[in-house]
Amino acid sequence: MNDLKTDLPMNSESTALTITILGSGTSSGIPVIACDCKVCRSSNPRNRRLRSSALVDVRGVKILIDTGPDLRQQCLENDIRRIDAVLYTHEHADHIFGCDDLRIFNFIQEQEIPAFGHARTIGHLKKVYSYFTNPFQNGGGVPKVAFHEVSEAFDFQGIPIEPIPVRHGKLEIFGYRIGSFAYINDCSAIPDRSLERLKGLKALILDALRYSPHPTHFNLDEAVQVAQQLGAERTFFTHITHDVDHSEANGKLPNGMELAFDGLEIAIDFSSYP
Repeated sequence: MNDLKTDLPMNSESTALTITILGSGTSSGIPVIACDCKVCRSSNPRNRRLRSSALVDVRGVKILIDTGPDLRQQCLENDIRRIDAVLYTHEHADHIFGCDDLRIFNFIQEQEIPAFGHARTIGHLKKVYSYFTNPFQNGGGVPKVAFHEVSEAFDFQGIPIEPIPVRHGKLEIFGYRIGSFAYINDCSAIPDRSLERLKGLKALILDALRYSPHPTHFNLDEAVQVAQQLGAERTFFTHITHDVDHSEANGKLPNGMELAFDGLEIAIDFSSYP
C-alpha cells in the first residue's frame, strides 16, 4: 500500500532509517470498548488505532519502541520477523504489557534481547516480569530479555541512541533520538535541556492526545506549538484518542505536520551517522 509510506528527501547513496508506526492510539485503543462515537464507528482505517509503539530499522537492525498489549497483533499485521532491541519510554501498562510476546523472537533468533530504559522503568519491569529470571515452574517458554538502565547516550550495534528526558505529568520518562529522528510519547512538558537536544530533526513523532487539555499529555494545540518550536522537517502526532477524527484533524494542521496512523512508514536519511 503505497499511501502508507512517506519518504523525506534522501540522496541515492544515503542509508535509510525507516520508522514504522505500529500503534498510534492512546491507552484504551481505538475503537474503545462499547463506544458508539463517530470515530470508534468510523470506516476510515486511519481511525483504527492500536496502543502506541514504533519499530525503527537502521541498516537492518530492528529496534522496537515499547511493548504494548497489542504487540502480537502489531507484529502479525506488519510482518515483523526480528527484534534486536527494545527501548522503553516508561512503565505504564499500555507500553509494557506485551513484553512476554518477545519470547517468540527469542525462539527465532536463538538469543537474548536487550531492553533499555529509565532506571525506574527497568526496576518496574523486573518486578512485573520477575518470572523471566525466576520461573515458578519448569516447561513453557520464558522470554530471555536483558534489562539495562540508561541515562545518557549509548551505542547499540554502531547506532547512536540518545534518551531524552521529558515529563509525563509529574513523572520523568524517556523519549529517544536516533540520528535525525526522535520519538516523544506520553509527554506534557519538555525541559529546556531536552528541547536543545531535539533540534535539527528530519522526523519527529510527538504526543498529541486530544483537543482538550490533559494533565499528563500534550493536547493537539500544545503539540503543534512544540513542533513549531522544534522545527523538524516533518512532525507526526501520535497517542491519539477517539476524540480526534483523522481526516478532520489532518486537514487543519500546519504544513509539515500530520497525524500518524497505524502502518505508516517514514524513511529518512541516516548517511551522516556512523
